[in-house]
Amino acid sequence: MLGRILMKIRHLPHYRPDLVYARDILRHQILKSAPLSGTTDDRAEIHVLTSAHDWINTVWALKSFYAQVPYRFALVIHGDPSLTPDLQQALAQQFPDARIIGDEEARPAVLAALADYPRCLDIRENRVISKKIFDFPHYLQSDRLIMFDSDLLFFAPPQAFLDYFEEDAPRVNVFNPDVETAYSTSPEALAKQGVPILPEINSGFGLMHRDSLSLDLVEEFLGVPGVADGHRWRFEQTVQALLSTRFGAALLPEEYRVTLTGDVGDKPFRHYVGAVRNQMYTEGMRKLKKTLLAN
Repeated sequence: MLGRILMKIRHLPHYRPDLVYARDILRHQILKSAPLSGTTDDRAEIHVLTSAHDWINTVWALKSFYAQVPYRFALVIHGDPSLTPDLQQALAQQFPDARIIGDEEARPAVLAALADYPRCLDIRENRVISKKIFDFPHYLQSDRLIMFDSDLLFFAPPQAFLDYFEEDAPRVNVFNPDVETAYSTSPEALAKQGVPILPEINSGFGLMHRDSLSLDLVEEFLGVPGVADGHRWRFEQTVQALLSTRFGAALLPEEYRVTLTGDVGDKPFRHYVGAVRNQMYTEGMRKLKKTLLAN
């Protein structure tokens, strides 16, 4: 470990000790924390997609969430093709009651389920991020799906989110708001084609109802010009927003918005997207180390 860090230091023109420490030392310490068991509450099911590159971040994200909520929601961790059996086993050690689904298991099962949906089949074969559209619902065993990215950290109870689990809560899909509207095509272009969409949905953290997850609708939306053939990565978020707008959708309050400047302050949550990923280590993990690394 020390040798690897020194090699990085020698090749960094602008060496930042705080970043190297947080990313290469502190980040790995979460693997020594106590396993989180009992994730069997099927009132909702967390689904997260991870990889060989960010699986340790996923452990931080999930443990920070469970530390702040009163429920042990059922947990499903999906691996992309890079998540080897050894890494799947490492995740199982951290979350012994989770379902860990590698791509070697998921691919044939999901492709078979998409046999009658040619657009869906093509997208699932060619874009890994589409696992969030197809694999999550395929393996869902609850009436509610918690969308969960691997770059989230929680610092206080996400009460505004939890309020949507109350019996009298609006029955809508709810998401954290993005820094701006970031879809594969513009809401105006979609509106001209008769397809309304709620602006600013970010699909990194949210709650979706099973009833909204229709393959027939996904197949329809993928045929709308600009949705699948626009921005290569944003199409997944676009499809989730289209499904949710058709079903009924809402945004969480401002303290859940994706931000690209400043620090987290007293907000309960931050989505550390790529532009601020280093702050996940230098800000978020350092802020949480006393809580999550106490055991």
